[in-house]
Amino acid sequence: MTRIASASLLLVFTLLLYSCQTDYASLPTYTGARQLQAVIETPAGSSHAVKYDLKTKTFINEKLAGQDKILQFLPYPGNYGFIPSTEVGANSRGLSTLVLAERIESGTVTEVIPIATLMLEKSSGDLYPVIITVPARPSERTIKATNFKSLSIEYPAVKQILQQWFVHYTHPNSIKFVGWKDEHFAEKEIQRWMKL
Repeated sequence: MTRIASASLLLVFTLLLYSCQTDYASLPTYTGARQLQAVIETPAGSSHAVKYDLKTKTFINEKLAGQDKILQFLPYPGNYGFIPSTEVGANSRGLSTLVLAERIESGTVTEVIPIATLMLEKSSGDLYPVIITVPARPSERTIKATNFKSLSIEYPAVKQILQQWFVHYTHPNSIKFVGWKDEHFAEKEIQRWMKL
């Protein structure tokens, strides 16, 4: 086999490989049974920030000055990711979500129930909503809250911890707490940012 033929086969194989990759950003927001889906980027308990790269359709470590970004704070208190087929802001990122559950690996698509929205503001003045969710399957839940009222009454410390973590996990004064909203507001935010 000639070098040109070998190179051509390698190129075809590479193109086929990329075309077979799942486009997580374009998965349906809801399953056929109308269950909300979340794509996990950074697992709970990790200090390494992972993000989904829209161009390569892969999960990569975020970089800071050419090095892997490692939080200089407590690890992620839940599984951080995004709601597929949503788009927020100029960078085309999906709507952020935090799934309160045991560690779920990067690239996992899981069915969730929205229970709250943590409203934050970036130093740029942009609002930064984070949809707080729990797994749809009761056996996968670490807390029993399935709505904002039960989260507030039975787990007030969870709200305080999440609020403090999001305000302090990055550079000082880069994120401010705005407020908490309920699961109905979360559903409206999801509808608002869904791609048409």
